[in-house]
Amino acid sequence: MKIRLGKTRKNEFPFAIGIPAIVWQVLFFYLPLTLLVISSFLKFSATGAFEGVTFSHMKLFLSPTYFKVILASFFLALSNSILCLLIAFPLAHYMSFAGRKYRNVCLFFLIVPFWTNFLLHVYAWFYVLERHGFINTLLLKLHIISEPIQFLNSMPAILIMMVYYYLPFMVLPLYSSLERFKFNLIEASYDLGASFGVTFRRILLPLTSRGIRAGFFLVFIPSFGEFVIPELMGGDKKMFVGTVVSQYILGEGTGSLGAAFTFLSGIFLLITTVLLYILITNLLKPRIYHG
Repeated sequence: MKIRLGKTRKNEFPFAIGIPAIVWQVLFFYLPLTLLVISSFLKFSATGAFEGVTFSHMKLFLSPTYFKVILASFFLALSNSILCLLIAFPLAHYMSFAGRKYRNVCLFFLIVPFWTNFLLHVYAWFYVLERHGFINTLLLKLHIISEPIQFLNSMPAILIMMVYYYLPFMVLPLYSSLERFKFNLIEASYDLGASFGVTFRRILLPLTSRGIRAGFFLVFIPSFGEFVIPELMGGDKKMFVGTVVSQYILGEGTGSLGAAFTFLSGIFLLITTVLLYILITNLLKPRIYHG
């Protein structure tokens, strides 16, 4: 009887440890999300009195104008994810194989920006990208340009800042996946006559697909609703999902409209995430090589 009780307590111990995390998730994720969805269908008067359920908030956002805003956020998030992947994969590959003795230094410089305030990063990039900043000064001294280039308040400035900020979210999952990769598989592929391209496509990419997917969606999902970077680096010239949501949520008497737009953009994000997951999984699926 004592042995059975002991086994039962051991089996229940992991569940008991996870209870606080479950409670936290319910209180601060599922409950606010449920209230958000409900409030998007509620109608209130100018005085704040409840008037009933309505679908007018949803109809307002089913227009080409707001659809373009959602598409702009989608392409921004997709571009940021692809650029981060293209930069992060070689870096994670170097840290895992060629530069093993420098990997701790690389990880340190990769993580150290998180120790400082995010707004400091943004304003630091202001001094780099402004008309008389570091990049323009360097290009002028090298006689590459004859007059300063306007980098700020543009899409390139937004993408530069987003890649800079979200790059660690891509590097770390890739590094974790590549660190467990057995390098002798690549050597065996070369010994069997496979080229670098074939080895990369049919061995390295499929076997690191979990890290690629994890990094891609860690960047893609928060980038879709990004508000601060487009607002500060883009000069409020282009509207994105985060901009519209913040304007309605922070506006007086427009909270229900903000909840409705958040709900619709969330559904779009969910659908596109599932489709991208299927696409990436099929692209990275191992295939039999003939000849």
